[in-house]
Amino acid sequence: MTSTAREQYIVGVDLGGTNIVAGAMTADGSRHLAMRSIPTNAYVGDEGVAERIVALVEGVILDTIEQSDAARRDFIGIGIGAPGPLDREQGIVLVAPNLGWKDFPLRKRIQDRLHLATTLDNDANCATFGEWWQGAARGSRNAVGLTIGTGIGGGLILNGALYHGASDMAGEVGHTTIDLNGRHCKCGNYGCLEAYASGPAIATRAREVMVREEGESVIPSMVNGRFEDITAQIVYDAAKAGDPVASEIVRDTARYLGAGIANLLNIFNPDTVVIAGGVTAAGDTLFVPLRAEVRRRAFSPAVRAAKIVPGTLPGTAGVVGAVASFKQQYFGGV
Repeated sequence: MTSTAREQYIVGVDLGGTNIVAGAMTADGSRHLAMRSIPTNAYVGDEGVAERIVALVEGVILDTIEQSDAARRDFIGIGIGAPGPLDREQGIVLVAPNLGWKDFPLRKRIQDRLHLATTLDNDANCATFGEWWQGAARGSRNAVGLTIGTGIGGGLILNGALYHGASDMAGEVGHTTIDLNGRHCKCGNYGCLEAYASGPAIATRAREVMVREEGESVIPSMVNGRFEDITAQIVYDAAKAGDPVASEIVRDTARYLGAGIANLLNIFNPDTVVIAGGVTAAGDTLFVPLRAEVRRRAFSPAVRAAKIVPGTLPGTAGVVGAVASFKQQYFGGV
């Protein structure tokens, strides 16, 4: 009787401004193990955060060994999704504003400490790739992903492969201009989609409206009159409860996102658009007017071909996609 080959494992890491999430997967993607999350604590600096990633991955490896018949030698690599811009070839985070990093060789740090092959990719690319491999865009040939949180990231899957562009900058959907003379964005430009529809932008617009229409909304009572405590989540909750002011803010958000997505439909003609992140908590309050705005603005053959759906891997898409990115970079395909 021949002995069966041992199962191999890949660890995926999703590095965010607030949290680092990591987990292990079997190389074929059939099993997810040992999902863990810790605060990023960006104030400890690049080297400090790298040490936190190392400790987290060590914990994931030990948990996986405990949960399965894995041994340390069965782990073949680590895929990391990090905010960019990146130099993927060299494994360097060029700039990460939310972390305060510049030109940090993250891949080398992790590889040297853990002695496992390591790959680096953009976090929003990874979230899109995860949804394409195992989530809402499964089976798609051409997909566009938007991740909406502190910022708005994006990813492009063209002909079944993650598309990076000429200098790893493809998919920066949040920094497409939707208003020439619009709001100032953290990137330095004006009128970016991110300046209108990210979580903090939704909260900012709500605060502006509250100053004028405080008596018309339940939002002030939800934050005990402390407007600085308004978050996008509070706006979604108020909208779901039927608050007219919150509902209008969500409808405006849907229109901004709809305009951005219509542009993407006309340029890339995808079959799937996946929207992930906190904004999906708004449900139909967001998706119904968003789809209507896309229908108004994009060519109808492009609209008919594309389904616009919420992500189905909340919290894990980045980890799953980091594993998929490792497979694409290391083995040439998923």
